[in-house]
Parts: sequence; C-alpha cells; structure tokens
Amino acid sequence: MSEPTEQPKLSDVLRDRREKLDRIRDSGIEPFPHEFSGREDIAEVRAAHEGLVAGIETESRHRVAGRIVARRGHGKACFLDLRDGSGRLQLHAREDLLGEEAYALLVNLDLGDIVGVEGTALATRRGELSLALDRWRLLAKSLRPPPDKFHGLEDTETRFRRRELDLIANEESRRIFRVRAATISEIRRWLDEHAYVEVETPVLQPLYGGALARPFTTHHNALDRDLYLRIATELYLKRLVVGGIDRVYELGKDFRNEGVSHKHNPEFTMLEWYEAYADYEKTAHDLELLVSEVAERVLGTTKVKRGEVEIDFAPPWRRITLREAILERAGIDIAEHPSREALAKAMGTEPDPTEGWGKLVDGLLSREVEPGLIQPTFILDYPVELSPFAKAHRSEEGLVERWEAFVGGVEIANSFSELNDPDEQRRRFEQQARESERGDEEAQPYDESFVEALEQGMPPTGGVGLGIDRLVMMLTGTASLREVLLFPAMKT
Repeated sequence: MSEPTEQPKLSDVLRDRREKLDRIRDSGIEPFPHEFSGREDIAEVRAAHEGLVAGIETESRHRVAGRIVARRGHGKACFLDLRDGSGRLQLHAREDLLGEEAYALLVNLDLGDIVGVEGTALATRRGELSLALDRWRLLAKSLRPPPDKFHGLEDTETRFRRRELDLIANEESRRIFRVRAATISEIRRWLDEHAYVEVETPVLQPLYGGALARPFTTHHNALDRDLYLRIATELYLKRLVVGGIDRVYELGKDFRNEGVSHKHNPEFTMLEWYEAYADYEKTAHDLELLVSEVAERVLGTTKVKRGEVEIDFAPPWRRITLREAILERAGIDIAEHPSREALAKAMGTEPDPTEGWGKLVDGLLSREVEPGLIQPTFILDYPVELSPFAKAHRSEEGLVERWEAFVGGVEIANSFSELNDPDEQRRRFEQQARESERGDEEAQPYDESFVEALEQGMPPTGGVGLGIDRLVMMLTGTASLREVLLFPAMKT
C-alpha cells in the first residue's frame, strides 16, 4: 500500500509563488498591468454559442479575463478553467498556436492567477464549449494559493472573516450575494413604479429614535458634541410626510448596539416606506404584494425551500392577532392578565425589574410564538407599551394598530398606522421616560423636534420597516444572517 502524498507546507507554497513572481519580472513581463480592455463576460460568450454541436470549431473570436481555477493535461496541450464574475469557461492551450515560450509560461502559472486571453470558440468532442487560445496575458499574480489548496475553507468562522476566500471557493456564496443584489434592485423598482420618492436622511443624529433599541454613540470633534448612529429612519421620514412627500422611502444602514446572533447584527440594511392616507391594513396588503413579486422576479417562483419546509410567499398571508397567537401557542390570555405582576404569575416566572408588562408580552411572543411562524404570517394589534409611534387601535382599548410579519420563524417587517396626534405623542414619550427610569436601556428618548413637526399636521399615514438581510435569508434558504452579510460582525 502506497504512502499518502505529503502536502507541502504553506510557507513552502508561498515561497514558491514569490520565486515565480521574481522569474516573471526577470523575464521582462509586468505581473500587475494596468488594464485589459475590450473583454467580454464569460456568460456572454457562453450565451453566444449555446447549443454548439460537439466537435465544431468556429471562427468567432473572443477576449475574456478571469482567475485560473483548474488545469488538466500535460505535454504540448492542456486545458484550463477560467472563471470571472459571470461564469466559467474552458480554455484549450496548444504549444503550436501560442508558441513554445508563451505556452511554457502559461502552463507554469499557478491556480488563482488572473489572466486575459484571446482565441476562437469551439466545442470539444464531449461538447464542452472552449476557447482555443492564440494569445494570453498575465493580469495579476496570485501570491497565495486558492483556499481549497490548504484548508478547503470549510471552517465557518474563516468563511465569514475572509469573505474573499469564501467567494473564490464557493459558488453557493456567490449565488447568495447575486440574489441579494437582485432583491434590492427589484425592491427599488417596485417602490419607484408605485410613485415612492427615495431619499437619504442623516446617519449621524443628535437624538436617536424610531425604535426600541440601544444606540451607538460617537463624538463630533468640530461641533464638540455627542452624536448617535441611527437606529431607524422613521422620525425623519415622517417629517418628510409632514412636508408633503406623500410616498417616501429610504433603503440603507441602521445600527443597534445589541447582541450578535443568527438573526442579529449590529449594522443591518433596512427599508422603510411611508404612505400618506394609508393605514396598517393597506401596508400589509402592499408588503405581501412587494415580497411575492420580488421573489417571483428574482427566483422565478414564490416558493422557497428552507430546510425540509417549502415556504410560499404568494398572498394572502395568514393574519392573527397577538393575543390569539400567544393564547394558541402558550395557553395564556394576556388580556386576562393586564398587569405586570399578574402576567408574571401566569408565566410562572420572576421577571427582571426592568421589564414592564409590555416587555413580558414581547418575551412571550419571541419565545413561544415566533419560532413556529414558518409560513408568512402577520401578527396584529400590539400593546401600546411596545409601540410608542403607533396609532391607538380604533376598537381595542390599550392596543395599537401595528403588525409584524414573520417568515421561517423570524420577524422580517414591522408596520404601524402611524401616530399623528402630537399631544398623544408627547404622552407616549413620557411613558417611555418612565420605562427608562425603570432601567430599560432600549426606551425611546423624548424628541421635541419630532413633536413640533407633528404639530404642523401629518395626514393619516401607514409606515413599514422591512429587514433586507432577513428577507434575503428567507429567499436564499439560509439559516444565519451571517450567510447574507458580506462582512458580518465577529468576535475577536
């Protein structure tokens, strides 16, 4: 029985590549030229010759560039696989076409090197589209081997910390981020076609607001004042509604000083949109239309496989009240336990002193209800304590007109019939101040500028916040937010 081949040490591989770089420079070749103009995407080349019969050589010339990802053959002819951002193409290299010196240099290149090539299209006897090379040029010498040469990039931590290696090694990762980009483009298209105006509001804010969350704080030296990274765009966008922009949206980064988990990252991409003269029923209707249409255009279907379950985004989505959902899953009727003490007793727990009745309700939702909401579902009608910017329910005292949308056991969106009574908004801010005094670090601070804006008069308005990262998780069937963030936050 033969002994297994010993793999070279990484240090030896790095030294060998450096020596090759020196030899290339000594031969008068620039290993890092400035450009390679006039190239085509590999996908365009493949599309131009789709269905080419095996064994046929064409006179069609092409100029492509990319990374060498495989090499086969020896002697005076070999095959190389070239990959660019659009696909993969086989190259057929022959000494008699390239010349002895150029061919020898080509076959001595390493996997991972980036080259530009020219040649004519043909289909091999096995029907594989190839490019018969007659010219090539080194565009970038790779001084480190591809990831599968030394560890296979199977380690999850390495994949997220060194995303460039993950993208080099894993087609699935490249697919996920293409889906993400297409999803964002289609969302913008849908909103633009529905007459929404895209805007940009401050990321650095003198006062954070629009969500119950802890902010990141920074200091502006020239102004000599503390500022906050925004936790939401809500309050600025509603001021634009006051100003007369009846349909408005922003798609960008928010920042929350919270833990890291499979569904949380301290910076994340959010879409918020607001429509004057609408309410939370209208926004629910629009969200399910938006998501289902985006899924259809990006994936070609509204159905997505997530683990062993098939999720269907086609409307209508299920609707159930928060009270009904908790009663169904946890067996507790929150309406019959209207105080913090009564609800804690029904739950059989001793709550943290900083948790009010609303926080206990939210905990029940997170623990008992949310994990089971696999198919798209709207949970409706929340306690006022959890929703300082939502309009009071028109028929249920103590509740507000709010929904959250859940898919795959994860919340993806939040919506209100927006509170537009400035006096009631002041009272809500005061209630949040009491929660802050109790020790709730996520309570909403008082924002007098926002109240003054409401005093100018804001029409009835429906607003939505949609988590782009979480939506992409659902569309790609991934289990963790880190899979859909190019560079997620990681512990040191």
